Amino acid sequence: MWEYSDKVKEHFKNPRNVGSIENADAIGEAGALSCGDKLKLYLKIDNNVITDAKFQTFGCGSAVAASSVLTEMLIGKTIEEARKITNKQIAQELDGLPPEKMHCSVMGREALEDALKNYLQEDWEELYEDDKKNGSMIICHCFGVSEKQIIEAINNGAKTMEDITKMTSSGLACGRCRENIEKILKKYVIKNKREKLNPIQKIIKINNIIETIISPELQKDFGDIELVNVDGNNVYVKLKGHCSNCANAKLTLKNFVETKLKELVDDEIVVLEE
Repeated sequence: MWEYSDKVKEHFKNPRNVGSIENADAIGEAGALSCGDKLKLYLKIDNNVITDAKFQTFGCGSAVAASSVLTEMLIGKTIEEARKITNKQIAQELDGLPPEKMHCSVMGREALEDALKNYLQEDWEELYEDDKKNGSMIICHCFGVSEKQIIEAINNGAKTMEDITKMTSSGLACGRCRENIEKILKKYVIKNKREKLNPIQKIIKINNIIETIISPELQKDFGDIELVNVDGNNVYVKLKGHCSNCANAKLTLKNFVETKLKELVDDEIVVLEE
């Protein structure tokens, strides 16, 4: 049986701001009845300040409580302040939620995000792309765990989904992040298993891969490749035969030769034509 704080019980028994707002300036939705929980959030905005917030929800007591406390958090805040609210803060306002119910706070955050996206007419996908680039993209929304934190856990010894859950709590609640975590595990655990090579061993391995894997493939199209030099992670090669005059020579280097060496030797390898 899950333990609920007094605040969760209070907001469930006496939810605040239930209902809809006529002529709302922003409306956001999250969840789905097929999953058991659905939330619709209404906002009234005046001079960049949220003056009223109401909700309609179908779901468990935690969903009602999270939606109720979210509306209280929103009223009086500017748009800029509102968009910074996280699902963790929603849960904290309730003095915590059981791990299995953290997805209810995520639903509140997603409804808020949807409402602000519609109001500001912004492309939130661009924000996600920025998060990807700086490593802060959130993978587990229930506990606010980023891709960077999951990679750090792998670097600190995590090898399985269970290890990741123990070290970061991600994947413990709604489970929607598990597929993406498994992909990260597959990518980085394999990477960490690679043998550490000294410079001479690295050159030998690169040359072996070129001779036994890459060259035979190019020869099928009457081309070939020769290793010229290795300087750190820079691999200098010379394309031969049809490959040397091919209009797609640069694509061959990047999409085949470099990709194969990154996969089998080192992610930092850059292939350059001599």
